[in-house]
Amino acid sequence: MSQPSVVTAPGTAGPGVQRTVLPNGLTVLSEHMPGVRSVALGAWVRAASLHETREQMGISHFLEHMVFKGSERRSAREIALSLESLGGSLDAYTAREHTSYQARVLDEHLPQAADVLFDLMFRPALREQDLELERGVILEEIAMVEDTPDDIVFEVHNTALWGEHPHGFQILGTPETVESFTVADLRALHTRAYRPENVVLAAAGNVSHEQLLAVLAQAGWADLKGQGAMAPFDVPAVTPVPPSEQRVERDIQQMHLVMGNVTVPHGDKRRHPLLLVNALFGGGMSSRLFQKVREELGLAYSVHSFQSFHATAGAQGIYLGCAPERAEEAISAVRSELALLQVAGLTADELAMGKQQLKGQITLSMESVPARMYRAAAVELFNEPYKPLDEVLARVDAISMREVAEVCEAFYSVGQQTVVRLGPT
Repeated sequence: MSQPSVVTAPGTAGPGVQRTVLPNGLTVLSEHMPGVRSVALGAWVRAASLHETREQMGISHFLEHMVFKGSERRSAREIALSLESLGGSLDAYTAREHTSYQARVLDEHLPQAADVLFDLMFRPALREQDLELERGVILEEIAMVEDTPDDIVFEVHNTALWGEHPHGFQILGTPETVESFTVADLRALHTRAYRPENVVLAAAGNVSHEQLLAVLAQAGWADLKGQGAMAPFDVPAVTPVPPSEQRVERDIQQMHLVMGNVTVPHGDKRRHPLLLVNALFGGGMSSRLFQKVREELGLAYSVHSFQSFHATAGAQGIYLGCAPERAEEAISAVRSELALLQVAGLTADELAMGKQQLKGQITLSMESVPARMYRAAAVELFNEPYKPLDEVLARVDAISMREVAEVCEAFYSVGQQTVVRLGPT
């Protein structure tokens, strides 16, 4: 094994995040957290909906499901019991840019967690007899979304916002694409994507970096054969899609609306100003949107803003749920608040409050073991330098009124919003 390279920030007391790239190409990161008795261990595969064609939409998610149906050494039941019987947990998800598998266990059970994750990811059975059963499960999952209006409206808005770009694809796929997948399709994706050069493994908790490397070696991670540079996934560049308005008819009791637009990627210097504006504009009960639309005008039960940041692009938006007969009035109120934000930005008092709010959110989010695991992984996944908490908080404190004004002007125009309404006509 190669010697670990340690990523640190000057003046910090702790070792920060340690990083090792094994000879086979696997990237390993860890952060030791004194005073805890657990470890969170996660592996991220750089293959997800962003890397799919329209014809194979949902195949990454299908593969994520299928690996839990059994491995060369464990049945599906044995996989389920492997960590649960120890009081731990095992989970997975497919996102836009990565497919991830995570375990949370007591520190003494880290070897079992490493072994189970290795089994899932690199020794899946991918049997023909499991295919139809899991296909049915995924089709039911898609049907659940179709039965949930506030899920549907986000799916439709995502497609409208990104156009033909894979960011607009449905992570679950469609009934048509899911029906088309074969075991051969899944094995082809597994062979191409599930290789050490394409995987980032991160851990946090009561584990040293040297201990983690030893545990991984024992579980077989270091013995994986590197296969050289993987043929790159064809990911198109994000191209602007003109703003649009769309109505989706549903015979339901409430009108659901999402409006939003493309912003900046994860590594952009404007990310923290955008996070601050989002928190004050629609991030909670004290936000402008909640106080105006719900508390003062009583036009909606649910109204909030949201943000997402990917490696190459991001998005912001607003969700509103209200009675159909009050939809126009509610939308008008939201647009008024948007226009005010774009023109006038925030007050000095709001900026000061927003900094305190954002610093509190960041600090509290970093206190859990899984959160520190995710932060360690982000060093590699988003190609960003490790920054200790104090440095991140200092960046928030340094957000200027000018930075806030610039993001408000650039991204909160009423005219640039893509709007989707779902509900009765």
